[in-house]
Amino acid sequence: MKKKGLFFSKDFERCIDFHGHICPGIAIGFRAAKAGLEWLEENRALDEEIVSIVETDACGVDAVQVLTGCTFGKGNLIFKDYGKQVFTFLSRETDLGVRVALKPDCIPSSERHGQLMKKISAGEASKKEHEEFEELHRERTVMILEKRLEDLFSISIAEMKMPDKARIDSSKPCAICGEPTMQSKLIKNGSKLVCMDCLTQLNQ
Repeated sequence: MKKKGLFFSKDFERCIDFHGHICPGIAIGFRAAKAGLEWLEENRALDEEIVSIVETDACGVDAVQVLTGCTFGKGNLIFKDYGKQVFTFLSRETDLGVRVALKPDCIPSSERHGQLMKKISAGEASKKEHEEFEELHRERTVMILEKRLEDLFSISIAEMKMPDKARIDSSKPCAICGEPTMQSKLIKNGSKLVCMDCLTQLNQ
């Protein structure tokens, strides 16, 4: 393997370090985030300059966090549990946005890769099979990094309202568990304000 290209870039190395391992998912998020930032002509957000909306909780989101600077803690990473490899990037400065969606069948399926993944998940894979899986995983990662962007994603203007900035609110104790809870998240139950956790347990 030639030591050049995105696989050996410092940015991809940062994503791997954050995520913990090399995989096709981190490569998808890496390419999507790079494409989004380039389209917006933006750099990594120091605060809330960029908003990322992700429609998956899979590996690629870690690359989005590293490259865009969007995190749950800053309130500019929004998760929609749709199970799709779709990433939307918005600029608060320009009020522009771009939607980056993985194309169907852009990554060829591999029967052997799927078989090994099932064996590993079931704890039935041998050391040799683990090694084979890692090599196939690496090959698929490189394939994603080397694909032309237009073959990997559908990229379109995001027609949507800019999400509100992160809300900073004081906390009050839940009337049942006593744990400090953001006031806007407390729910009225009779005459008491309770947290969602306690309310869920009351309704079980």
